[in-house]
Amino acid sequence: MRQLNRLNQFQRLWQQSQGAPQQTCVAAMARHCICSERHLRTLLSQWQHAGWLSWHGKPGRGKQGQLQFLRTPEQLRQQLLQRQLDAGEAADALQLLDLPPERLINMLRPLMGGQWQNDTPVLRIPYYRPMESTEPRQITGRAEQHLVRQIYSGLTRFEQDEPVGDLAHHWQHDEASCSWLFWLRPQLMWHNDEPVQATQLVTQFRQLLRDTRVGLLLADVISVDAPHPLALRFVLRRPDFWLPHRLAHLLCLLPNPDDPATGSGPWKRAHFSPEMVRIESHARWHLQRPLLQAVEYWITPQLFDPALGSSCRHPVQIAIGDATELRTLQPVSSSISLGFCYLVCRPRAGFTAEQARTLFQLIQQSGIVSRLPLDEGLITPSNELLPGWDVPLMDTVPVPLPATLTLHYQLPVELHQMSQALVALLKQHGCILNVVFHPVKSWHRIDPLDEADIVMGDRLIGDAPVFTLANWLQIDPLWRRLWPTPQGEEMQAQLLAIQQIADSHIRTRGLHQLYHQLMTGGILLPLFNYRYQIYAPPGVEGIELNTLGWFDFSRAWIPPPIDPPCSCSAAN
Repeated sequence: MRQLNRLNQFQRLWQQSQGAPQQTCVAAMARHCICSERHLRTLLSQWQHAGWLSWHGKPGRGKQGQLQFLRTPEQLRQQLLQRQLDAGEAADALQLLDLPPERLINMLRPLMGGQWQNDTPVLRIPYYRPMESTEPRQITGRAEQHLVRQIYSGLTRFEQDEPVGDLAHHWQHDEASCSWLFWLRPQLMWHNDEPVQATQLVTQFRQLLRDTRVGLLLADVISVDAPHPLALRFVLRRPDFWLPHRLAHLLCLLPNPDDPATGSGPWKRAHFSPEMVRIESHARWHLQRPLLQAVEYWITPQLFDPALGSSCRHPVQIAIGDATELRTLQPVSSSISLGFCYLVCRPRAGFTAEQARTLFQLIQQSGIVSRLPLDEGLITPSNELLPGWDVPLMDTVPVPLPATLTLHYQLPVELHQMSQALVALLKQHGCILNVVFHPVKSWHRIDPLDEADIVMGDRLIGDAPVFTLANWLQIDPLWRRLWPTPQGEEMQAQLLAIQQIADSHIRTRGLHQLYHQLMTGGILLPLFNYRYQIYAPPGVEGIELNTLGWFDFSRAWIPPPIDPPCSCSAAN
């Protein structure tokens, strides 16, 4: 980019004196700008005409003149950045951002939030880390989960915690509840404006079923085919009334089989890099069109410890604007997360169920969760697993703990503080706790987990919390070590029985009972929930928290800039 090259040359000249006025000559300036003297004179003429500097030279080779800078390189970058963004050239603008984090944040600050460019509304969100991926089966982060649901569609999706039609508008099953038909909407379109075909979706599902986690999620699916150009059929080995829920799961989002970056959701991926992610409205989406033209995540990295992995803090406060000036933004929505950080005990030889219940009782009675040294208002101790599902208080006869126990835990970073609190608590009761940290957000591909007596992690819960908790026990590797045991076999039998219950209220009661058994049995203890908060500047409307702590991009909108009416006095 020609303008950027000129700006870089100007910056090299400016850095020589850090912008202070100076006596210098053309030859010296040419050396700093790494160009010929003839070209340097051309640059000086251009920069002086543009108002970047003032140069008063003297005739004669090597004669010194007076150089005075009128603009800083950062001001010029800001100006060029604004011009490129206004022209819709966000990807080109990234070339201007090769700056230290603190200077980058200062430059981007006035450009964040709701903006109008070329008469179209754009929402720019500063984010503290790069996005991992938009491949639904590779992501773990909460922000990525929200993003891919904007890009891809499934046969079904969740609305108010229940599955509703997405690519499919309706479904039905036979009398035995083992053959399910999902009827597709007509005129579905991929982001590349090609029609969505039932055969493509069949191809995708057959590929998905070869994935280990999808194989567990859809364990009872025998076959998938397309008996009609607008229908998909799933044949099951046993009834599964969670099937519409399963097909709305993140793992069942459907990319184009020929181009995994292409979906059919309300937003299409326009740019994806470690510096910026841009998604644009899909004009041919089959449901309600978004009110914005584009949403951009601008990555403004913060200083953090690389040993903590890609997420050094739990971003429960989303600031649509300058995150360092939350007091100037409006807290537009807040909620307590349904998801929770948990502790799971894995009783075995040397660590009995009675000792696990004693550990739960010590944690509850000590109050260590409420005393964790964290930012005020970040977490709240878990009193309920879900609304109405109380966490039982342990009332057991304490037994001595083992001499040593091993704890494995993952992100988020708040669990660092919890692990240290547990080390101190158990030491008071004669137990040495060995701690192993995994800088990951899920337990997939973590082999040494079998060595753990205690596990701590974060259970995200988005939509459909009852189904999410049922599915957690079935597909998360955290629970696999329990499966071969009599207790694990009983749990799996209960889960299979629950999925075959047609009445959703009875299914819910059955799962509630199962989780109550896990908590009272010294297996699962919810520790704390997060307080989600979204801050937005004035002029960004339609912001409302969803269950992942984000907001529906398709409902957000920016009032257009309207000039005030002119006040003209009437002539007498």
